[in-house]
Amino acid sequence: MTGILYLVATPIGNLEDITYRAVRILEEADLIAAEDTRHTKKLLNHLGINKPLISYHEHNKMEKGQVLIEKLLAGDGIALVTDAGTPGISDPGEDLVKLCHDHNIPVTSIPGPVALITGLILSGLSTRRFVFEGFLPHDKKERKMVLEQLKDEHRTIILYEAPHRLKQTLLSIKDTLGNRQVSMTRELTKKFEEVLPMTLDEAIKKYSQEDPRGEYVLIVEGKSLESIRDDRIKQWESITIEEHMNQYMKENMSKKEAMKQVAKDRGTTKRAIYQYLIEPSE
Repeated sequence: MTGILYLVATPIGNLEDITYRAVRILEEADLIAAEDTRHTKKLLNHLGINKPLISYHEHNKMEKGQVLIEKLLAGDGIALVTDAGTPGISDPGEDLVKLCHDHNIPVTSIPGPVALITGLILSGLSTRRFVFEGFLPHDKKERKMVLEQLKDEHRTIILYEAPHRLKQTLLSIKDTLGNRQVSMTRELTKKFEEVLPMTLDEAIKKYSQEDPRGEYVLIVEGKSLESIRDDRIKQWESITIEEHMNQYMKENMSKKEAMKQVAKDRGTTKRAIYQYLIEPSE
């Protein structure tokens, strides 16, 4: 009988946030796979748990992933933990989960703290719809490409960032997305937790005068649907209605379908587009 992979959430700063169930699974597991065994050892010592540990992180996931799969197939129960929070989010836990699915090995979650959700609910920004982007790419061109894709994103945007990259990230976001509202959150659940609602301009000014400390969760306001609509209308108004129609008809739309889409793009009626097209040009 195969074992089970348990994705065990651990505290993101306050040790009191460990759950009873997480403690039980860590006590019962045959093996604990950890992003940093030294860090996890401190948590286990605090809980009075003594279990074998194996490292599993971004740089050894190919090799150690196979080792863990073999142990699971042999019947071992394995608890996977990250340094803080829920494994599988912005870490190689997702790769191990996929391997388990490929080998028909059961996977279950032991839920608990998640930094991105904690930051979101404290932000004061919309929580109804949101998108999580993790860490932006280090490469300047790749980072610009990702931000361009988020330029018209109307959902709240959640990012992680390290202190040594925070200033450049704020500048990059402002350069592409404009001066949005942002919630700067750090040291979540800890004694010196900070939740700072401000604009990107204010954040850039703040961190040009002081050095960032700790890992940050950035909650960035999405673009309003009204602004997206207005920008698109301006974009279409820069070309003629005939050119606009031709763009859609080149995509094999019928004239009727193209008129309907052009009317929608320009915030007008299909009848108005039709009248324009049949009127003789002066």
